[in-house]
Amino acid sequence: MAQVKSAQTDARTPLIDFDQWAKLAKSDPEAFEAQREKAIEDMIGLLPAHRQQRMRCLQWKIDQVRNRAGTPLAACIRISEMMWDSLTGSGGLRDVLGQLSQESVQPLPRAPVLEMRPSRQP
Repeated sequence: MAQVKSAQTDARTPLIDFDQWAKLAKSDPEAFEAQREKAIEDMIGLLPAHRQQRMRCLQWKIDQVRNRAGTPLAACIRISEMMWDSLTGSGGLRDVLGQLSQESVQPLPRAPVLEMRPSRQP
């Protein structure tokens, strides 16, 4: 199975071989699931330590959506809805950006400017 590549991988090179993963999913679903979990954990491990726990919690939530969905398509739709909610929902990225643009930017306090004259040499 293809290993997860580092974040420095060429943008044109896919991180995974889709056809190989699809073949594994059909031939050995348990091995596929184990490889999927390992690939996800490998990617999370590339993140700074202070972000890893949040990503593990998000992955847990995604896994629960997958487990409760009746079909892979239903899971895909629900996960897509989760992504849209994080963008456009209450407290989502759009709200945060809107708040930033509405906040008045306070100018820095002015300080007196001292004129510096060269000292005269006797």
